[in-house]
Amino acid sequence: MVNKIEQDHQRFRQIVRGKIRKDLRKFLSRGELIGREGQRSVSIPVHDIDIPTFRYGDNSGGVGMGEGEEGQGVGQGKNGQGGEQEGQHLLEVDVSLEELADILADELKLPRIQPRGQHNITTIRDKYTGIRPTGPASLRHYKRTYREALRRQLSMGVYDPDNPIIIPIKSDLRFRSWNEVKKPQSNACIVYMMDVSGSMGDEQKELVRLEAFWIDTWLRRNYEGIESRYIVHDVRAGEVDKKTFFSVKEDGGTRISSAYQCCKELLSQHYDPSDWNIYLFHFSDGDNSSDADNRLCVKLVEEQLLPVCNMFGYCQVTSSYGSGSFLGVLQEAFPGGAADELGPKVVTSKVNGRDDLLESLRTFFKNGR
Repeated sequence: MVNKIEQDHQRFRQIVRGKIRKDLRKFLSRGELIGREGQRSVSIPVHDIDIPTFRYGDNSGGVGMGEGEEGQGVGQGKNGQGGEQEGQHLLEVDVSLEELADILADELKLPRIQPRGQHNITTIRDKYTGIRPTGPASLRHYKRTYREALRRQLSMGVYDPDNPIIIPIKSDLRFRSWNEVKKPQSNACIVYMMDVSGSMGDEQKELVRLEAFWIDTWLRRNYEGIESRYIVHDVRAGEVDKKTFFSVKEDGGTRISSAYQCCKELLSQHYDPSDWNIYLFHFSDGDNSSDADNRLCVKLVEEQLLPVCNMFGYCQVTSSYGSGSFLGVLQEAFPGGAADELGPKVVTSKVNGRDDLLESLRTFFKNGR
């Protein structure tokens, strides 16, 4: 019975995965999905899945527990006018972030990321590796205890197959034992940078919030330890918390180099590139203060940021108020994306609306960085 239930559950999960994959583009653009995010899972509304239920006859009228003669049929009363519209089956399914990331990877054909660095950051975990004759009652191994008692009774000749009663004594007790295991842990740092000047409106920030959520989801599937840092900038830049990152708005101009300088200082103080896999993502509408600052940005990326990071991703979010010129500046400065054996290290994408998020994610991670 348990195996049958497990098979049914696995089949149901496969159906859910198929529905999510079919509507993946729609789920990528759903802002409320982030609002439902828990510690390890999100709730996703899935349409058109029939939930197994008991089905009864039509009890809308006639005799039930009230007046009536024995044998009189049920349901002979008048029925109200039924509707003609087909109903929608709506089910909210809890899906783990790991499973969601796997669905995303399957659909986009994303390769798993190969971490770099020496990986000398370790975690210590308890691993049960054997059996011992002493220990706490909570770790008692009942099967091994039974075997020891049975072996003792057989060797003493007191075991009666017609009355197979096995009574363990103290010397028969066996307990699970453990050892501390040091496990290398691949860690990653994600630095999100965003232009919060007057040209970046609420619509642009919502696109950034959605893309950052899926970037975070995919990278957490590939690394056991993730630290996310947030930098906002107009003509000046500073580190903020996650809530402020997605809500703050300024009215000033834009100097992109301030964000890159702030990012450089943050990395040099806290993240050794030999120990950390570093990912940098900058979101902007492409507006910058001057050509001189554009040249400074290129210099900072080339000399300070690329040598220490796995990837530098620039996502330009279309705004009716921004010039959109900075995308061209990066593409001209790094025509091959500063490629190495894994492909381009500088990766750029352009997001005009929610429908472009899927392709943007594919662009960032298709090389397996």
